[in-house]
Amino acid sequence: MLPKALQSVTTALGLLPGVGPKTAERYAYFLFRSDKRIAEEIAEAVAGLHDKVKSCPVTFALIDAEEEVSPFYADDARDKKTVLVVEEPLDIYAIEATHGYKGTYHVLGGAISPIDGITPDQLHIKELVERIKIDEVAEVIIATNPSVEGESTALLLEKVLREAKPELKLTRLARGLPLGVDLSYADQITLTAALENRTDL
Repeated sequence: MLPKALQSVTTALGLLPGVGPKTAERYAYFLFRSDKRIAEEIAEAVAGLHDKVKSCPVTFALIDAEEEVSPFYADDARDKKTVLVVEEPLDIYAIEATHGYKGTYHVLGGAISPIDGITPDQLHIKELVERIKIDEVAEVIIATNPSVEGESTALLLEKVLREAKPELKLTRLARGLPLGVDLSYADQITLTAALENRTDL
């Protein structure tokens, strides 16, 4: 039986996605046998996470607490008339790594998934429609993940956006992305090709 403090850390680490009981146990033991400062640095960083990070009120990208809006939106060099829509905030960084996109972003906050209880009204779709009007957006690139949920979300977005602004250009990332692979795991070459070969809906 592990000491209570070690068991407590193991249980906490086991809450992380992809971390099984044995891995959590190894991580906990590593923290115990390492320099105490390592555990303290990790604890301090995690403790301040919710106070130091927030969502951009316009794009819903992750930003520092002291920032008003995302740098991807505030930057005058960015084309506000082009909006790339992703499911999660981390998907933005996968696109940015290609250095091939100069527009702005919009994070939905997930994808439609009845099994997981995620409905359209829980996503930032209404806010996207408002942005299209305010920023006079000319093109929306739908970059939802190539999954059943991502495809369902893309179809709904197409319907809603066409109703909101019929003349809006709607495109999707080319099918160079493998089925079932999240954007954050796709390589830069694949993402660059998908961006360059996006197709009209």
